Amino acid sequence: MPETSRRRLLFGTAAVSAGALLTACTSNDPKSEDTAKRTGPAADNKPGKPVTIGFAGPQADHGWLNAINENAKSRAATYSEVTLETTEGSNDTAAQIGQVKTLINKKVDVLVILPADGKALTQVGLEAMRAGIPVVNLDRIFASPQAYRCWVGGDNYGMGLNAGTYIGEQLKDKAGAKVVELAGIDNLELTKQRSQGFADALKNYSNIELVARQAADFTVESGQAKMAQLLQAQKKIDAVWNHDDDQGVGALRAIQQAGRDEFLMVGGAGAKSAMDAIKADNSVLKATVLYPPTMAASAIDLARALAQGKGVSGLAELEIPTSLTLYSAVVTKENIDQYLPTGFS
Repeated sequence: MPETSRRRLLFGTAAVSAGALLTACTSNDPKSEDTAKRTGPAADNKPGKPVTIGFAGPQADHGWLNAINENAKSRAATYSEVTLETTEGSNDTAAQIGQVKTLINKKVDVLVILPADGKALTQVGLEAMRAGIPVVNLDRIFASPQAYRCWVGGDNYGMGLNAGTYIGEQLKDKAGAKVVELAGIDNLELTKQRSQGFADALKNYSNIELVARQAADFTVESGQAKMAQLLQAQKKIDAVWNHDDDQGVGALRAIQQAGRDEFLMVGGAGAKSAMDAIKADNSVLKATVLYPPTMAASAIDLARALAQGKGVSGLAELEIPTSLTLYSAVVTKENIDQYLPTGFS
């Protein structure tokens, strides 16, 4: 995520006007100081008014998705005044729409929704907002900004960009370097964004060529099968970027079975198994690019603040922001101890 640019405000007028302006800017008038102070409360850990948060999460059929659910539940449990109404979790859009409607009918104070399909659940998000229930849209974004009050999620483009930059720096002195990509599910927008970020990063390294790409399905089995195909087709590889650490378990299995170790591999998301392998430094896996499931805990924090009419501690604004994009840090052997506690199973 690029850092917010800082602009300098330059005043250029006649010397007298500049002097007058400087006097005004440096005035000790208490009234002028008060205008810069926030007047509304910021969210903190102290109990506030009782809040019921409805949470419509995904079916926990994947390590990252399970971590999303666990992060939401554990964060809600830290607040004595928060009641979390959870659904069973579903990857079926019709079922999830029904679950969200049930939460709306229960008149929860605020909703946190990670939609199985953002576009398909947009209408029920709009329904909640029109019913006066603020929606925190988690990760997979709704098709309309009117369907949510706040969005919080990962940086898919940045994930690909950072993976590509890391690989580029490792191979920048290697002539004719060849890279392959083991992507996720191609019909998902997030996969397209990750691949675009990766491609854009590699443009900065003229010596590196992306020679092959396979799309897997975020499962161990598909990761193993698709990686085996890549290895069979490519007799020389210098680096692999795998979009997802769950399918990476299968990819590593295929690599070991093929007896290949001439390249480095970068994973994605931040599973504990990947971090353990990076720390052990006994395989081709040398890094993973985070897509933190802690975003679910942040979503609970934001939902609580919304329901209590508070802003965010550390920000001057009276309201919470409309969007929060998490940073995709690159985790290597050098910084693994810092990030290891965030690894998910």
